[in-house]
Amino acid sequence: MTEAELTKYQRWAILAGAATLLSLAMGMRQSFGLFQPSILRDTAITTADFSLATALQNVIWGISQPFVGAIADRFGTRWVMLSGVLIYAAGLLFMLFATTPLYFTLGAGLCVGLALSCTASSMTMTVASRSVSAAKRSVTMGAVSAAGSLGLVIASPLAQTLISTAGWQVALIGFLGLSAVMIPAALFAGQSDQIERAPSDELPQSLGEVVQSALGHSGYIVLSLSFFVCGLQLVFITTHLPNYLATCGLDPSLGATALAMVGLFNVFGSYAFGWLGGRYPKQILLGGIYIARSFALAAYFYFPATPTTTLVFAAVLGSLWLGVVPLVNGLVAQLFGLRFMATLTGIAFLSHQAGSFLGAWGGGIIFAQLGNYDRAWQFAVIIGLIAGCFQMLMNVKPPVRRDAVPSVVPSAV
Repeated sequence: MTEAELTKYQRWAILAGAATLLSLAMGMRQSFGLFQPSILRDTAITTADFSLATALQNVIWGISQPFVGAIADRFGTRWVMLSGVLIYAAGLLFMLFATTPLYFTLGAGLCVGLALSCTASSMTMTVASRSVSAAKRSVTMGAVSAAGSLGLVIASPLAQTLISTAGWQVALIGFLGLSAVMIPAALFAGQSDQIERAPSDELPQSLGEVVQSALGHSGYIVLSLSFFVCGLQLVFITTHLPNYLATCGLDPSLGATALAMVGLFNVFGSYAFGWLGGRYPKQILLGGIYIARSFALAAYFYFPATPTTTLVFAAVLGSLWLGVVPLVNGLVAQLFGLRFMATLTGIAFLSHQAGSFLGAWGGGIIFAQLGNYDRAWQFAVIIGLIAGCFQMLMNVKPPVRRDAVPSVVPSAV
């Protein structure tokens, strides 16, 4: 069955499944920072332990993503996504019963990190891109990413409410309930495995040849290195914003409200950048996101935090949050096609997760050593501005493939 032969019901089922899977996987993961104060109070886990587990989660996610992507490209996405849901649930169980740093790290770090490789943006964007025509690809990935943002709107208030009224253990049980909803979502999204790829995406190149071509392409290298900054900025915020607000003497519930605000405005931002990516140069839009984020970080952390400035900051950051996803995936598809998209976005994502590791762990180390986050946000601002400028100038010409037919054929003598 080709993409054009999909019924309206089949197409919507695939996209709805992908959006739900992304929504819940990311919504729960981005709400883990809300658990930090309670877990630190009730267990032997420290701020440094929590930060290290979160950092390890991002490293595992990044390292495993290329391999998980290669498995999905070779054998299909359905079983990869279903396996990811089960691993996610196992990670939540480890966190639920953790009383030492080891068990907490096994759950929040190892299991959740691996699960995100199977259920989050790389896999769901691959599913979405295969389900529509090339002309609708960017806006569709933006729409799925936007719908996926609603998970934070659901998970963050749910977690904070249960933590405040019944304890953090009950909140994790609530998250286990959400993970059960991910099972049918993975089954629906996995129907994309039945779609035949277009001939243009079935080029006679091996995985190794495509990866070698990508690693030799200057634009892909710039894209991947700039993605490092994206991970650093976002994970620094999701991990440390609740603790930063606590140090400012603000109500802990403000952290949950801010994260929900991020998720809400991300709906509009993701769809808008997906739509814009189908009409304007994706590299310009992507670089603009990195620069705008940097200015938002500088403005927020420079002035004293208040409930009003925190919510305004969350709204601005939310508008710039996952708008990178359709743009990065769109650029990879533009350069290399869809055949090995999951693998190539996975390799780029490894760079993103290296930045995430530094944002989570580095932020915790800086706070532990200096008692504040000043140096952390200043560093995030500076490298964000640098990355944004380089991203705008990236090479967006596809590499010359060995099977390409020469445009000029020498005349016979």
